[in-house]
Amino acid sequence: MPYVKGGKALISSVQQYGVDTFFGLPGGQTYEIFDALYDQTDEINLIISRNEAGAAYMAFGYARSTGKVGVYAVVPGPGFLNAATALSTAYACNTPVLCLAGQIPSQAIGRGIGYLHDIPDQLGIAERLTKWAHRIDHPAEAPDAVREAFRHLNSGRKRPVSLEMPLDVMAQQSQVTMLPTTESYNEPEANPEDITQAAKLLANAKQPLIVCGSGAMEAGTELLELAEMLQAPVISQRGGKGIISDRHYLSHSYPAGHRLWPKADVVLAVGTRFKYYRLHWGTDDALKTVHIDIDPTEVNRISTPTVGIIADAKTALTQLISEVSSNNIKRPSRKDELEKFKSGIQAEFVKNVQPQMSYLQVIRDELPDDGILVDEVTQVGFTSWYGFPVYQPRTFISSGYAGNLGYGYPTSLGVKVGNPDKKVIAIAGDGGFMFNSGELATAVKYQISTVTIIFTDNSFANVARAQTLRYGGRVIGTDLHNPDFVKFAESFGAIGYRAETPEKLREMLKRGLDDKGPVIIEVPMPEKDNPWQFILLPPVRPAQD
Repeated sequence: MPYVKGGKALISSVQQYGVDTFFGLPGGQTYEIFDALYDQTDEINLIISRNEAGAAYMAFGYARSTGKVGVYAVVPGPGFLNAATALSTAYACNTPVLCLAGQIPSQAIGRGIGYLHDIPDQLGIAERLTKWAHRIDHPAEAPDAVREAFRHLNSGRKRPVSLEMPLDVMAQQSQVTMLPTTESYNEPEANPEDITQAAKLLANAKQPLIVCGSGAMEAGTELLELAEMLQAPVISQRGGKGIISDRHYLSHSYPAGHRLWPKADVVLAVGTRFKYYRLHWGTDDALKTVHIDIDPTEVNRISTPTVGIIADAKTALTQLISEVSSNNIKRPSRKDELEKFKSGIQAEFVKNVQPQMSYLQVIRDELPDDGILVDEVTQVGFTSWYGFPVYQPRTFISSGYAGNLGYGYPTSLGVKVGNPDKKVIAIAGDGGFMFNSGELATAVKYQISTVTIIFTDNSFANVARAQTLRYGGRVIGTDLHNPDFVKFAESFGAIGYRAETPEKLREMLKRGLDDKGPVIIEVPMPEKDNPWQFILLPPVRPAQD
């Protein structure tokens, strides 16, 4: 058992799980962590951000786009809190992110003495933002704590975890026994009776419908096989986009699902909260539901399904395929019908949501199939939820119900770090981009070659629209003062372009996707249609008059 410092024991334990990329910002209570990383510069990719929020968002983007664990390190107190919005985003999006947080001297925790960066009950705050949180009180505890952290990260519902270590423990030398990594985890097994009951419902359904979320990310092959067996349209909102390619006739947008919802007799929900469909579109006694989720607390959270299956999506779908195939009614192909249906709805998007759809079409044309789009809380971002076709899983990144303005730019940097050989485009509004625009310095320093399109209208447009509609034009607090974003980019050493039309954007995108280093494209877009007309959809069950 070698003698090592606590910080070294922590980093070495994390590296055992294949982690080779760290994001962070060093400070007084994390010096030992970064000193340990200094010895590993040939083995790791260390990205230092300009703000703790940036580091955590990068870890989120890295994890969300790769499926691997994203790791970041921050000082306690203000550093931990600056990163908390990204940590909560990882929680909302079921993403495996590991926070390594410093802590004040162990003997002072909870005493309110006023040590630098002290906050009341940091561990308690972390417990409420993560799946699991723990304090390491001795260097020898680090290997076991890290093993437990990765058990939570890699089993069940994938959500973030947090480990904190006091600065004196980080500096303490002790004998530390490294532990073998855990390679497999026990997952819940579906009840065979539930599988049989669900299979009977699906096999006999006249108008089956499938809804999928990010919990089905690794089960795309099985999901498509079952969908084709049932000739069931597959509906996805943000988290499930790309699990079934939008080129397939069975893959449909959220608004398309709203049109199909009234006639559906059996709905299979896989790896999704299944929230908006039930809360907004409505249910009735004629609608039977089968809900597959690995989290036992999720299935009955909103309402009780006809059949609830607690299991990994891939395993449960494999079992369903076996039983449905032997009992399925004869089903002719719906290819012609559903392709016509899809193209008709897409035409409605193009007609009614401009110029957003024209810009998104250009982005889709220029972004390779495996290229990754990162959305934002902006008018083009909202439209992308339904108007942007996605062809592969993990190629559309969103913040889910967190809905946090400004998340997109630093997240896109983490996406590109995790996918260096793929093209990455981020969209932003002028309001959201400025939240974390300082990370442009990080992108230039590490030559992170993303293309970011900033749609500018000098306002918080969504708030202004809501105020106009709700308060008769009493608009307040939404006007913005912006820099010239082309000059702004160039002042950092990045590349800046401007595009006033969709075709000009196409020209700039062709150029920007081939440029080395970060690219900013400013697109003035003062007038635009309301994208929410295809998102905030009314109840359709029970039948509305």
